[in-house]
Amino acid sequence: MWGEVGLPAGSAERPRRRVVLSGAGVLSSIGIGVAEFAASLRAGRVGTGPITLFDTTGFKYARGHQVADIDLRKWVQRIQLDQLGRASQFSVAAARMAIDDAGISADSLRARKGLIAIGTTDGEGHDLDQMAATMLYEGLESVEPEHARRVPAVRISTAIARELGLWNVEVSTIPTACAAGNYALGSGFDAVRSGEVDFALVGGSDALCRKNFAGFYRIGLISPDECRPFDAERDGLLTGEGAGVMLIESEESALARGAHIYAEILGYGLNCDAHHPVAPEENSVARCMELALTDANVAPGDVDMISAHGSGTKMNDVTEARAINQVYGESRPPVIGIKSMTGHTMGAASALGSIASALAIKHGFIPPTANHHTTDPECIVDCVPNRAIEADVRIAQNNALAFGGNNSVVILGRYDAAEAGDGHE
Repeated sequence: MWGEVGLPAGSAERPRRRVVLSGAGVLSSIGIGVAEFAASLRAGRVGTGPITLFDTTGFKYARGHQVADIDLRKWVQRIQLDQLGRASQFSVAAARMAIDDAGISADSLRARKGLIAIGTTDGEGHDLDQMAATMLYEGLESVEPEHARRVPAVRISTAIARELGLWNVEVSTIPTACAAGNYALGSGFDAVRSGEVDFALVGGSDALCRKNFAGFYRIGLISPDECRPFDAERDGLLTGEGAGVMLIESEESALARGAHIYAEILGYGLNCDAHHPVAPEENSVARCMELALTDANVAPGDVDMISAHGSGTKMNDVTEARAINQVYGESRPPVIGIKSMTGHTMGAASALGSIASALAIKHGFIPPTANHHTTDPECIVDCVPNRAIEADVRIAQNNALAFGGNNSVVILGRYDAAEAGDGHE
């Protein structure tokens, strides 16, 4: 019925190496770097503001989530910034942050087998916007060659290899829209747990662009003020931008160098139902969760938190909530929507959700769903309204639902060296 990835129940094939998340880099409207991002999640900070990155004349409202105007040369050191599009700048900076956070040098990574996988929705949509406007008003001959050179989406990942001097790695850019960050994490997870590579730099990156904003605006999915997942008064999403990149590696590698470990990647599930261009399908979403739980060897009752896709749109939130209840029933854990704080960062969204889940596990708290007034009675979830709560989070699930029925779910757990023989090997 669906295209699926995930180990079937009772499969003899089990993960052979444990995979841990030991470094993270973040650019978002609520924080630059993993420490600031964690503090903002705990505080329930909302990063909404007016969109200034492109001309919003003619739109009745134009609020969104921009990354602050910062000097990225601290993290982008080998490549001139003007050679990179905005999304590539973000991915490179986040990758540099991730290896710095992991306490490992690019020189050390060069001696190891590796993989780079970065997800995106729009690629370098901001540059494409500018090129289209120039061609329309000034003619093709007026297009700056540098804009054309920056456009290929593959540069969002290849630029990381170039910046870090990683010439002996597998590199891919994954374009499965809003689920792409989790797809990238799953790709790296498979490669590390199978022994194909020693490490992977995985995540997602997207920049605000007029095309994306206008598309969501025209189909009536942009909120005039704030994103309110699972709220009775929710009226849409807010487009955002940013990047989340994670360094994941084998347990042996992390322990050998004394790395700090945020969380263990336990498993994931993917499916694509092609049910509808923009509307999610409840049974397919539920099935994707089941695939992830089976791959992770985790029972629903063991999950302490779900970081939902939680886009704040009428249809998506109800469908996702029903799918969660289909899988979890009365044992459902708190279900949060961090897009209420970060906006919908497209290809970066599930990467930021996975990092948020790892931070919740590491630091013992559940982030809130911000901007909340009253939970929609059709969304039967505890969305942790407005204030974070202290909690013993041992296992977290991160959902991502994309156009075309592309679903991806990742399961993360607290790392415990004593559990080496519990079936996760």
